[in-house]
Amino acid sequence: QVPLVESGGGLVQAGGSLRLSCATSGSIFKGSRMGWYRQAPGKQRELVATITSIGSANYADSVKGRFTISRDNDKSTVYLQMVSLKPEDTAVYYCNALNVYKNYWGQGTQVTVSS
Repeated sequence: QVPLVESGGGLVQAGGSLRLSCATSGSIFKGSRMGWYRQAPGKQRELVATITSIGSANYADSVKGRFTISRDNDKSTVYLQMVSLKPEDTAVYYCNALNVYKNYWGQGTQVTVSS
């Protein structure tokens, strides 16, 4: 059973928007810092945004002002709203859940931004 299930990736033109979702179990979600990371071809995985269990968010400089991370505690789901997308945002986006016990990763969802 996959602990984190991402959805919402796809192909979009530059300037467009996408919303990624990541659903998990309540036992994982509660108390976890949730985050989104991305990995472009030939590059290392990098942090995009994180949000703590109490809603404190942190963003990579490259996405500040364009991406918004949020969490729905009732649905045990974290979202990444992406606007003003750029070709350099093209990557596989991975959901992450980090707590004191374990570090969980999703399987990734592809985001492709065409110029």
